[in-house]
Amino acid sequence: MKFKNILIYSGFIGILSLSACSKKTAVEEETPAEPPKAPTAYAITETFESGTKGAYALDSVQLLTGKWTMSDALIGNLAADAKNGAKSVRLRTGYLSMNFDVAGAKMIYVSHAKYGTDANSTWQLLASTDGGKTYAQLGTDIAETSTSLVTDSFKVSTTGKIRFQIKKAGTTRINIDDIIFKGTGDPGITVGGPDTDPVDNGNSTTPTPGRGTPDAGADAPPSGGDNSNLLFGNPSGAQATVVSAENYLIDQKYYVESYSMSRGTPNWVSWHLDPNNFNGTATRQNDFASFTGLPTNWYQVQSNSYSSSGFDRGHNCPSGDRTSSSNANSATFLMTNMIPQAPNNNQKTWESFESYLRAQALNGFEVYVIMGSYGTGGIGSASASVVNTINNGKVTVPANVWKVAVLLKTGDNDISRVTNSTRVIAINTPNINSTSASWKDYIVSVRDIESATGYNLLSNLPQNIQDVVEKVKDSGN
Repeated sequence: MKFKNILIYSGFIGILSLSACSKKTAVEEETPAEPPKAPTAYAITETFESGTKGAYALDSVQLLTGKWTMSDALIGNLAADAKNGAKSVRLRTGYLSMNFDVAGAKMIYVSHAKYGTDANSTWQLLASTDGGKTYAQLGTDIAETSTSLVTDSFKVSTTGKIRFQIKKAGTTRINIDDIIFKGTGDPGITVGGPDTDPVDNGNSTTPTPGRGTPDAGADAPPSGGDNSNLLFGNPSGAQATVVSAENYLIDQKYYVESYSMSRGTPNWVSWHLDPNNFNGTATRQNDFASFTGLPTNWYQVQSNSYSSSGFDRGHNCPSGDRTSSSNANSATFLMTNMIPQAPNNNQKTWESFESYLRAQALNGFEVYVIMGSYGTGGIGSASASVVNTINNGKVTVPANVWKVAVLLKTGDNDISRVTNSTRVIAINTPNINSTSASWKDYIVSVRDIESATGYNLLSNLPQNIQDVVEKVKDSGN
């Protein structure tokens, strides 16, 4: 790939020379034990690999960073399409536009080239600071003359939220590929498709057919070693035996869980996360189903068991974390992966944290995640009173929902790379409908969660490392 150096001044953004370009962009090292005061830098790449749009007609497409509108544009995968990876946008006479804002952006990088043997052409970069109501061109028209991808960098001077649009005239075609947002603080981008939708409370009278453990494809994490779902330990010593009915170990291939027969919910769920896990190969399957792999005579929570309860079918391992195949995504819709979760807690607080972790994965990290719940009694949307159980007493409503995430720069020998300065984020929220939308309001230490649950989290780490990282409360940056 070659790079073009230009300098344009216009309004609040100037276009500067690019020094490097890659699918993964270098980021800061892990947060030290004493959190820094300065906001954390981010670098989020829209690769256009996760979307599907085969026609030029106007439509919006859900991609990794959010929804984009494409007019007289499609996502191409032909040999003539200039691209990094398998796909890029092919733009004719129309535009490519973000349907969302990004905050804290300092630089935007855009890779582009001519399509195939099409003639030279021009395109414009526009920006909006009022949510897409009005756009202003940035600099002069960009000449498209190269048959291989060229990357231009755009410096952002505005301090508020901003969204971008690439607009082209004429009938010749161009390709747009990796768009990289670099900045500091919380970008406010929901990475991956939303994990909830209006039917998550299961308002259906007829349950769908149940399913067993999904077949493990090549996209499933390994059963042991680096990237395995239980690399950091089995927090409760769960076992796959009927005598362990309240702490029953289930390997669902794409995640591992401890299940409680009497509560009808998981105690905890553990999984590994990197960009390969949410590459958008599969869309949200939405195929909630009971799990038929439970021991004989155990009650199977059905797809409609939460109906009219005022609680969402809250994923532990999110749908958005597993889009590498239909099997991977369907695994997250088994009811043994669900808890009765207050809608605002599920759709706002937890959705924002899940998106944040996926953004970190796109930012050069791999993440080991453990999520669980404990206690009895939550407040959903049906009433202001505490509800202890639903489904005629067969499913317990937890009082608290927690998550622990270990962030490591992508690499090998993961356990040995954890140090006293490795970033570990722990949050613990009450299961009520009035939680704040910001997950940062619920940051605790790992030891706080261990005290509440009795679990030994991160037990595969050396004790001297646990004694440091488990006591730190993350800064949230």
